[in-house]
Amino acid sequence: MARDGTRGERRPLLGQEEAPAGGLWDAFEGRKAACAAVLLVEILERAAFFGIVSNLVLYLNSSNFNWGGSQASRAALLFLGASYLLSPVGGWLADVYLGRYWTITLSFLLYLVSACLLPTTASSDGRLFLCGDMPAYPLQHPCRNQSGECQQSAPGHYCAPLMYTGLLFLALGISSVKANLTPFGADQVTDRGHDATRRFFNWFYWSINIGAVISLLVVAFIQQNVNFFIGYTIPAACVALALLVFLLAAPTFVTKPPAGSQVSAMLRLAFRGSCCSRACCIRPGALQSEAQGADPLPDGKSQPRAHSPEEDLANFQVMAKILPVLLTFIPYWMVYFQMQSTYYLQGLHLFIPNIFQHNSTGNGVGSSYTFPDAWLLLANVVVLLVLVPLKDRVIDPFLVRRKLLPSALKRMALGMFFGLASIIVAGALETKRLQYVKNNQTIPQRIGEDVYSAATLPIWWQIPQYLLIGISEIFASIPGNINNCHMDYYFFLLAGIQTVTFMLFFWISGHYERQKQPNCHACVGREGD
Repeated sequence: MARDGTRGERRPLLGQEEAPAGGLWDAFEGRKAACAAVLLVEILERAAFFGIVSNLVLYLNSSNFNWGGSQASRAALLFLGASYLLSPVGGWLADVYLGRYWTITLSFLLYLVSACLLPTTASSDGRLFLCGDMPAYPLQHPCRNQSGECQQSAPGHYCAPLMYTGLLFLALGISSVKANLTPFGADQVTDRGHDATRRFFNWFYWSINIGAVISLLVVAFIQQNVNFFIGYTIPAACVALALLVFLLAAPTFVTKPPAGSQVSAMLRLAFRGSCCSRACCIRPGALQSEAQGADPLPDGKSQPRAHSPEEDLANFQVMAKILPVLLTFIPYWMVYFQMQSTYYLQGLHLFIPNIFQHNSTGNGVGSSYTFPDAWLLLANVVVLLVLVPLKDRVIDPFLVRRKLLPSALKRMALGMFFGLASIIVAGALETKRLQYVKNNQTIPQRIGEDVYSAATLPIWWQIPQYLLIGISEIFASIPGNINNCHMDYYFFLLAGIQTVTFMLFFWISGHYERQKQPNCHACVGREGD
């Protein structure tokens, strides 16, 4: 790589000319290797991520650890939440100290070391070495009383400190890669124009879903029907291969030095504003002295390219306006990752059919493989792959021609409504499932090496809630034996929270859109001052 352009920026030795507008890859002329490497790394990383998370509840709930449903669900939700909430850490590290290339490299190393914990604990010898012997718990028989309540002592969390620590480090590596790989990919094509950037992100989006589909079809099946050691070795191998590809492709990459964190600048403005009693306390004119040089880094070094005080102030003002809108998305994210936790746990207690019959004994044990519960996640992926192109190429142009295309905020509100519909459908299904349980319409169902008490209601009834699910996240837990509790109440509680948030979002977004026009006119009126 050679230095070119902005001080500290590195560009590949080949392919400096502007890309022509033409065929599918013509926009990436001279950057094909770099773009292909980033896309391949994204496929491998997403395959690893979905391979880790898709059956994490089943893994912790299995005889390997004997965690209860609430324990396994809580750990999965903690891992999923941390894998997103820790993203600012990696982004800040890249912006201020290391740059995106080295942050991604070090994050993949952390990702790889942490991912190796799962196949290690999947083997009895590795689990014994790292966690010791599993405590023996006395068998607790089902108890019934007139109130329908049952007080039983819950077993401890076997190997919990190691697993929680490993999952948190794994989430840190995943979140840091996620925070930096997308903008790093954009760095490869931004100088080639808008069309090249748009095409790259179309391919990037498909790479995410290709990795997810491959992982759910292959890895999830192996984990549920073969064993977890092989099933978790594959994601670790994908991470190792992604790191290798990223390192080998380094000479073709455009890399940029750390340019400072705008988040830090906005926080500085927020603290400065909180000390003032008047709204005019923070003005661009008051910050002109900062414009004379680069904003210093924490270690006193000068940034290669500092953002102007006016730009920082404008970003801060926009963030202050949009923050209430973003906060209303918290319950919306509460719904999404129910897919990998409570939805998954619900599926384990529904009738799961056998597939791939391989002998004629018909005894149901060892004669076939069971349908992987995690395959229902494919419903969400398939809907995205089908509806996104349909929306972009057919629905949106149709609405634009008739001047009916809703604003971005109204489209977000529609997405929140579908998330609400998903959790309501899940609650209704859980109510029906519990009716089957109370009427003793259950069967012993073998999943891998473990047996679950499942209602005879087929798992296909979960498909609508997977199709409707939006994007959501929560740190939450549910009772251990879902046949002895009302998880339908939990789903309906989330539905109630989402309903209130939906109405609040609708009110805030309407207020925000009405507020934009006067501000714009006011700005035009002040241009001549």
